[in-house]
Amino acid sequence: MRINKWLSAMGICSRREADRLIAEGKIKINGKLASLGQEISGEEEIELDGECISGQGEKREKPKEVLLAYYKPRGVICTTGEKDRGKNVIEDIHYPERIYPIGRLDKDSEGLLLLTNQGELVNQINKSRSEKEKEYIVTVEEDITKHFLREMSEGVYLKELERTTKPCIVFQEENIPVAQRKRQFHIILTEGLNRQIRRMCATLGYTVKRLKRVRIMNLTVDGLKPGEYREIRKEELGLK
Repeated sequence: MRINKWLSAMGICSRREADRLIAEGKIKINGKLASLGQEISGEEEIELDGECISGQGEKREKPKEVLLAYYKPRGVICTTGEKDRGKNVIEDIHYPERIYPIGRLDKDSEGLLLLTNQGELVNQINKSRSEKEKEYIVTVEEDITKHFLREMSEGVYLKELERTTKPCIVFQEENIPVAQRKRQFHIILTEGLNRQIRRMCATLGYTVKRLKRVRIMNLTVDGLKPGEYREIRKEELGLK
């Protein structure tokens, strides 16, 4: 088995994250730096950042499967290697098993985030042929116009990324106060570019005041308060 697949199967990290750790020289196999694509039996002594995560001669048992729905509060970061920027999601949750986020929400955003120790689930979600919808509620500083909503839905050229966003669904709720509706809208994306919504709004002259992810595929953030999480089954996402 390849080292990145083993790390993923053991709930250490995703395959992509494993490749990054290997490239950065943070994984050792029997005292030697691991290489990308290296094959292992699972009985080797494997170290991550100097910590032994698999003893020599002993096969590490696959951990119980964990999948969490978590309401990430604003100010909490998703990456664990940026401690100088503030508390990360792992520190906020204090879950007893080793877990890691599926995807990201930037520090200033809030809402639904999935965490797991199942690398294969990450791959299943990322490689799913179906469109993986993610829905957000966005509050901006300026009054929203029909032209703005149309431009957002048709796709916006992002100069920094040198690409145009995919067409998406954009709408406003009718059953909320007029003053709130003037500066709030929903957007449903099927792609996840870096700071995509903030970049789209900025390109059209709007400033995001609040950004909340309320749904990933079939799963919503309903019932969770900031900082809370619950264990879920992958079937709740519409996956088999």
